[in-house]
Amino acid sequence: MHPLWSISELSAVLGVEAEGGSGAPITGVSIDTRSLEPGDLFVALIDQRDGHDFVSAAFKAGAAAALVRESYARQPGDGALFRVPDTLAALEALGVAARKRLSPDARIVGVTGSVGKTGTKEMLRACLSRLGPTHASEKSYNNHWGVPLTLARMPRETKFGVFEIGMNHADEIRPLTKMVRPHAAIITTVEAVHLEHFPSVEAIADAKAEIFEGLPEGGAAIIKFENPHAGRLRATAERLGAKPITFGLDVPADVQGLQLTASDGGSDMTVVVGGGSIPVHVAMPGRHIAENALAVAAALHAVGADVRQGLDALASLAPPAGRGARSVLRIGAGEGLLIDESYNANPASMKAALAALAAVPRAKYSRRIAVLGDMLELGSDAQALHTGLKSAVDEADVDLVFACGPHMKGLYDALPAAKKGGYASTSQSIGTALADSLRAGDVVMVKASNGIRLGSVVAALKMQFGQQDEPAA
Repeated sequence: MHPLWSISELSAVLGVEAEGGSGAPITGVSIDTRSLEPGDLFVALIDQRDGHDFVSAAFKAGAAAALVRESYARQPGDGALFRVPDTLAALEALGVAARKRLSPDARIVGVTGSVGKTGTKEMLRACLSRLGPTHASEKSYNNHWGVPLTLARMPRETKFGVFEIGMNHADEIRPLTKMVRPHAAIITTVEAVHLEHFPSVEAIADAKAEIFEGLPEGGAAIIKFENPHAGRLRATAERLGAKPITFGLDVPADVQGLQLTASDGGSDMTVVVGGGSIPVHVAMPGRHIAENALAVAAALHAVGADVRQGLDALASLAPPAGRGARSVLRIGAGEGLLIDESYNANPASMKAALAALAAVPRAKYSRRIAVLGDMLELGSDAQALHTGLKSAVDEADVDLVFACGPHMKGLYDALPAAKKGGYASTSQSIGTALADSLRAGDVVMVKASNGIRLGSVVAALKMQFGQQDEPAA
């Protein structure tokens, strides 16, 4: 294994020589001193905070070098500095260079979509890791700095790369996909999210389709068959010279899922791909998860990977934190189940999470509680979209709803009195009311946009009641 970057490689990519330092090789790339590892290159980005304020702390934590603006004043204890006009542009250059140095046999997959990006990316990571050295985005590093950072961290030995690419405005995916240059690009679905920044859902579909601009001629454009905008996405892919590949459950898609049986323990189905049929178990519950597993199968086939061997990984893959992770709570002499969906939310993912809550058998957890916070960036339709969740709450047969945020107040007011667990404008207040009402035999699902901070409610419940991660089925 080679070091991630040598000082001479960095100098060649950045067009500047290192100032000072020992010349030690770079073993990682970091933008945050709290997670920096010894040997990392620290990149002083200017975003919500100015990373230049933390350069000295980075060297104290063991950074091998730092990427800084030309105007940065060296401090006592600083090591090797690469001075550049713009640190984000320099990080992008590193990302492009990392992508370029991969073997011609390496294969890259890009993932975007209104719902399910991170879960699909994690499924791909698990599947491809069984087949060769795999590099993938951490957390939801999918924006203007997250994508180049992930690229810059990519080892030259990588055989498979998986990159999540997000957006909340038009023209944000375009430059990122051209850095990533995927061989296959997935759009999980197109839904009414980020409406605050778009005139229509069709415009959202066009923005998502920007991911196809990074594909080579004949690259795979993977599209959900049943999405209302599938035709629009196909037309864009074909115009760009990509090959549309559709996926779906019980539909005449290119990659099909047949005979789906779904339960709280996951899903079983037959995946028809590349002329063959593969029995697949997906440990993560939810019809939407099974659909995204078909997108994964399509991507595996498109990049020439062993589909059957790769999909075996889904039988034991647990949901990521904030996106369906499950924990057992110790409540009195009994237990409850906590489903953490607190990282993000929109109308489509809210309905999917409520459906997953409904799949938890009452024989094990008899009372269903939904803790629902505001869905952000929905524009002028926000109030109606929140209140419109009442039918999904009813279909899930939820016993109690705790609501948080001004928009979710509309849904709360529309519920019958028997279903009203409590309402608060802040996450802290709703967490207190929820904890006081819990009893053994409860299953609690927490979901909201990340800005509502319901993740703090999840953390508080785990601390108060203790927790044990529920094993995958």
